[in-house]
Amino acid sequence: MSILLNKTTGSQRNRCVVLGLDGLPLDLALKLGETLPNIGRIAKLATSVRAELPELSPVNWTSFYTGAGPEEHGVFGFARMDSETYQCGVANFAQVQIPTIFDRLGDAGLVSRVINLPNTYPARPIKGMLVSGFVAERLEQAVHPPFLAGKLASMGYRLEADTSRGSEDPDFLLAELRTTLASRLAALDLMWPDLAWDLFVLVFTETDRLFHFLMPAVIHAAHPLHAACMEFLRRWDEAIGAVLERYDALPGPKRLVVLADHGFTELKTEVDLNAWLRQQGLLRQTSLPENEWDSSAISGESAAFALDPGRIYLHTRDRFSRASLSRQQAQPALERIKNGLAALTLDGERVIEKIFEADELYPGPMRERAPDLVCQARPGFDLKAKFNRKKVFGHFGRTGTHTVDGAIFYDTNGARPQRMRETGRLILDHFGIHP
Repeated sequence: MSILLNKTTGSQRNRCVVLGLDGLPLDLALKLGETLPNIGRIAKLATSVRAELPELSPVNWTSFYTGAGPEEHGVFGFARMDSETYQCGVANFAQVQIPTIFDRLGDAGLVSRVINLPNTYPARPIKGMLVSGFVAERLEQAVHPPFLAGKLASMGYRLEADTSRGSEDPDFLLAELRTTLASRLAALDLMWPDLAWDLFVLVFTETDRLFHFLMPAVIHAAHPLHAACMEFLRRWDEAIGAVLERYDALPGPKRLVVLADHGFTELKTEVDLNAWLRQQGLLRQTSLPENEWDSSAISGESAAFALDPGRIYLHTRDRFSRASLSRQQAQPALERIKNGLAALTLDGERVIEKIFEADELYPGPMRERAPDLVCQARPGFDLKAKFNRKKVFGHFGRTGTHTVDGAIFYDTNGARPQRMRETGRLILDHFGIHP
């Protein structure tokens, strides 16, 4: 049998394959594994990993691909706000402040190929190939090297499912997910076969979209849409099988890592922190927001505001251009917020599991960009921070929400990382690259 060599080093490739299953909790994987053979193969030997806070995909996949927490890589949530203009935008690859594991491998002469990894848009050069995942918008800006855009476009590659009709049209949502799942497999067929790589990363994000809008249908057999969801999940399981079949055929040495970025559970209610802050008189707005993202109307008299999902910022003049409060003047608001949210209940059930201060959670170089407080919700409560909602509690089309604990993790080498940042370090350790 011929031995495939790393042409840069002349040594035998010690490959690592990473399969991401966005939002998949171990307990659900075990249940699905009773009838779906490929996830069953993984789940019966898997453990779980804890998400970084906040438990969002941009934060956690960035922690994976940097091997670091938000206090180092600088991504604290899905949304970011300009402290001068008060305009909200979407966090992306441009905000990542430190080298990625792909950069580190490339410096060592090792090749990475990456498909659909969230928060890698706009794509930037790596030694290898990259197809960005969520929140990728334009295919030509979502790939490296550039020739991939034409190849993928000719295959009909879809960057993301249209979930705008997800809550109202389940058939449309499932059709969209089938399309994007097929796109991931098409990219796999394109980028795997020559085996001229050391690290291969492929993320299936379809489970996250399914669980957000159809979680009750997935977990309850009596639900009228359960059969339709299981039919899609059978396709998803076959896609997992396609990756496992390719992995099994690889010559050794090799390693397989399977992981999710956070867990998932059925939604009890959304909880809007800006609505709560407004009720407490701590958030004031100069005009009605144009939409849920419109943070431009935050008044200079505001003591605090929130950004999705549970990040609270003291509105102080050392950080925000129109703020009037000193940090010392704002300190009573911090204590008031902590005490008030700790006591917040719905139907007698506490909403918040724990409230972290920035110094406790983010002791690192990006501390000055960190929120002052991060709230961890109890399972089933989905923390939001919209600027146009009037009520604290409500339902807005979603039926599933993230959890901090319980994300699936499996490693053929038997590692058991405690939280997401450690998963990226495992990859570096595998290739003998150390901080």
